[in-house]
Amino acid sequence: MSRYIIRRLLLMVPVLIGVSLVVFFMIRLIPGDPAMALAGEHATPETVAMIRARFGLDRPLPVQYWAFVSNAAQGDLGRSTRTRRPVMQELRTQYPNTLQLATSALVVSVAIGVSAGILAAVKQHTWWDTGTMVFALFGVSMPVFWMGLMLMYVFSVRLGWLPTAGMGTAAHLVLPSITLGLSSAGILARMTRSAMLEVLRQDYIRTARSKGMSEWVIVLKHALQNAMIPIVTVLGLQFGTLLGGAVLTETVFAWPGVGRLMVDAIMSRDYPIVQGAVLAVALSFIFINLLVDVAYVYLDPAIKYD
Repeated sequence: MSRYIIRRLLLMVPVLIGVSLVVFFMIRLIPGDPAMALAGEHATPETVAMIRARFGLDRPLPVQYWAFVSNAAQGDLGRSTRTRRPVMQELRTQYPNTLQLATSALVVSVAIGVSAGILAAVKQHTWWDTGTMVFALFGVSMPVFWMGLMLMYVFSVRLGWLPTAGMGTAAHLVLPSITLGLSSAGILARMTRSAMLEVLRQDYIRTARSKGMSEWVIVLKHALQNAMIPIVTVLGLQFGTLLGGAVLTETVFAWPGVGRLMVDAIMSRDYPIVQGAVLAVALSFIFINLLVDVAYVYLDPAIKYD
């Protein structure tokens, strides 16, 4: 197991290099000059040239990329051109907020998605099955920003039960978590239903029923345990998606996380922030996938890594 983990950690290097290449050159395809954005519309050419030289924007792109990668390898992601603060400091401030939101959304997703999937599998070909799958389709199909605005309108504007936006109390976390978690809940419900149906057809389930065991003991203890590998796989992928896909949710609810930080950085052509934030999200996704692969060994003892 330790050799497998070390090998996976070493494979992170080429993946991160590829991500850094893509984000470095893609961000520079966005129209606009960051030096002009910093200097203002009425700045003189001399001022713009001075800003470009100060942030190294006047150097060739390969030179800029090499400087970025070499500094990033030492833990230095540069300084924000907008706030002048180190990128690492900005990420340390905002990343925990995104992690908190993604974790809360994952709890919502598991609570709704796994429960709905189990219910649909147990009540196959009934209106329970149809209703949960319609809900799953609804959750997957509805745009996150629309869902957020509707929830905000109902529970904040009309009923006044929850805060509209911002961060501060546990109540501020409710609507963003539900908004972000519903789409993942739909995906998780479909996968749980499919995995449970496959397990419930196995011979050992029929044997357990013939012994007179309680149906819910069979479902929760025997069937669900053996259906966990595909569920955990989707769960890990969805958690990584929640970390990187919270951009719209954070923007709608004014949640101070990495997603909103990236949006502000893109609007102001803040290259260092965008590059650092994308690398942080990519690194998180890689670690989550590694944890999922390690979890397989504990879920199924027959799985072994060399």
